[in-house]
Amino acid sequence: MAAPVLEHVPFLKKLAYAAPAFALAVVGIPIYVYLPKFYTDVVGIDITALGTILASVRIFDAVTDPPMGYLSDRTVSRFGRRRPYIAVGAAFVALFIYLLFNPPEGSPAFETVWFGICIYALFLFWTVVTVPYESLGPEITFDYNERNTLFALRDGLLIAGTLAAAVSPAVVQAAFGLAPDAAGERTKFFWIAVIYAPLVIGSAWWCALAIRERPSRERPAAGIWSGLRLVFRNRPFMILIVAYTISAIGNNLPATLILFYVQYVLKSPYADAFLMLYFVTGIVFLPGWVALARRIGKKRAWLLSIAINTGAFVGVFFLGPGDALIYGVLVFLSGIGLGATLALPSSIQADVIDYDELLTGERREGRYIGLWSIAKKLAAAVGVGAGLSILGLAGYIPNAEQPEAVLLALRVLYALVPSVCNLVALVIAFAYPISEAAHQRILDAIERRKKGDPVEDPLKPGVMITPEG
Repeated sequence: MAAPVLEHVPFLKKLAYAAPAFALAVVGIPIYVYLPKFYTDVVGIDITALGTILASVRIFDAVTDPPMGYLSDRTVSRFGRRRPYIAVGAAFVALFIYLLFNPPEGSPAFETVWFGICIYALFLFWTVVTVPYESLGPEITFDYNERNTLFALRDGLLIAGTLAAAVSPAVVQAAFGLAPDAAGERTKFFWIAVIYAPLVIGSAWWCALAIRERPSRERPAAGIWSGLRLVFRNRPFMILIVAYTISAIGNNLPATLILFYVQYVLKSPYADAFLMLYFVTGIVFLPGWVALARRIGKKRAWLLSIAINTGAFVGVFFLGPGDALIYGVLVFLSGIGLGATLALPSSIQADVIDYDELLTGERREGRYIGLWSIAKKLAAAVGVGAGLSILGLAGYIPNAEQPEAVLLALRVLYALVPSVCNLVALVIAFAYPISEAAHQRILDAIERRKKGDPVEDPLKPGVMITPEG
């Protein structure tokens, strides 16, 4: 068996790849948290119409991911398969960020149409950028450990970008001394767009210019449906995506319910501070997880990060009024594993794509990223929908003292359900079979298969793979 060879990626190249993740984070929190209130209270859109548009655009955003991945895999150009979409799509993302954040004054009907067109266009071009962008990552390096540092930097900047996007409205308002009236709100969103639109373009173009894609194989990719069937036959990927999705469903519940939990269970006004503590802790400990993964392997490090997150968070169920300090300690402890639960699955995913190349003879990152994106969005939708619906059924009363049934529901949904989801994910993920040594055998088998030799499947002893597949 050949020894693994370190394929070093210079830090600036890693940074060039990771930079768009920071800028693209603006498409998350501001649009789903801040823009709805801006469009209802300032612009004048009916809240029911706005909610309908937001719900439909989330479905649209999910179903466009696999076709975009398929298109990206099949694209042939002198600039590569991914980079043209990243560069051109970013310009349109920036344009529609500006248009969405700066609606002209008009009738409610006009504003509703404006919002609908702009947000659909924004998410369309966001998919055009992000699916090829995330598909580019596994191609940059095939080294088992170097991928950890690459995706840790990308997902670390994603967390940092999410934090920046969350605080940007307050920072802009304070920096320009804006009044909390309609004019002040419009000015605030104007400056947010002015800051973020060039940042999206600049980071995406830096990535597209700095990263050189590897030459693609001449063999044409399979059709979209037959290609998906081949994906579902990739056992390591199915283990990974099922475990990740179950864990993500649980993890999205605290993200949805933290404001409710802190206000009504802890009776504390510091929800924003706790959220900041959680994200900052995740960023700070991420380099340590990369080092640990190099020593004990990605799978073990990932499972350990889930276990730490779960073990700390179970205690949150038992807290109540006056326990804010204990809650802060538990948030810190659970945040230790945050970065690893994001970056290590991304690195593991790159390895299962290599296994797919061994099975099919094709590089099909786009297909895998498209399905991965659906899993992430499904997890977020289930977290939001189930969490809020169950609170409503329990008798939630806005801005009032909550009945015991609601407080119990909050503690169960916020602490116990995520912990149970993580435990189920742990059990499933134990079956994941690709270690560092197995990954090296996969790479060696790919090279022999390219030369026309039949090879043994490294994960299924005795099963032969022919050059024709």
